[in-house]
Amino acid sequence: QLQLEESGGGLVQPGGSLRLSCVVTGGTLDYWAISWFRQVPGKEREGVSCISSNGENTNYEDSVKGRFTISRDGAKNTVYLQMDSLKPEDSAVYYCAAAALFPVQTACLLTSGGISHWGEGTLVTVSS
Repeated sequence: QLQLEESGGGLVQPGGSLRLSCVVTGGTLDYWAISWFRQVPGKEREGVSCISSNGENTNYEDSVKGRFTISRDGAKNTVYLQMDSLKPEDSAVYYCAAAALFPVQTACLLTSGGISHWGEGTLVTVSS
């Protein structure tokens, strides 16, 4: 059974940085496309960034392009989301998610359709 566990959330001032981690157990990243979503109360969950199962393709939601970077460490079965130049509107619960797109290894998802596994989330608060 695939499991995802996020960590790294917290309180940070505007303009600051955080790095979120998503540890994947029960499966290999070579099979799963991994995405980061975020959600604030009263709003739908939105895709922020994703990385394909071959690790070579990434995608970003427009508002985070140039500020967020997704990466992965296959040896640690971990996906990271480096978040720089954080803004108050980035405050949300951030979720790690997995999609089995194999044999397609070059795609990943910024929408929740096709996501089969979710983590519990980690809270990011950007405030002075």
